[in-house]
Amino acid sequence: METRDILFSVVMVVSSFVLTYEWLGRFKYSPANALIILAAMVMVGALAAMILSVDIRLRKIDHMLEAKERSLRINIQSVENNLNSRMNEVIIKMDDIIDSMDRTRYR
Repeated sequence: METRDILFSVVMVVSSFVLTYEWLGRFKYSPANALIILAAMVMVGALAAMILSVDIRLRKIDHMLEAKERSLRINIQSVENNLNSRMNEVIIKMDDIIDSMDRTRYR
């Protein structure tokens, strides 16, 4: 979690306080409306926490995908190297067989 994420969350909560306070002030604000302001702040705080939670989960999934991609790339490279070595062995054997057949044909 980055500092800017926390800062944005704080800004969300403070702006919900200011918005609710000013909005209720237009309707002859009374101290009983403090509960409404508190509820708006808690709701926006919970929303910010949920967004941060989703962000953390997405980052974990991203790291897992990167690790799987890296391991898959390594496995593909090892299979490629193994196939190359086997193909080279087969090519060498085929060259030997062709050479021996050429020798017998010319005799």
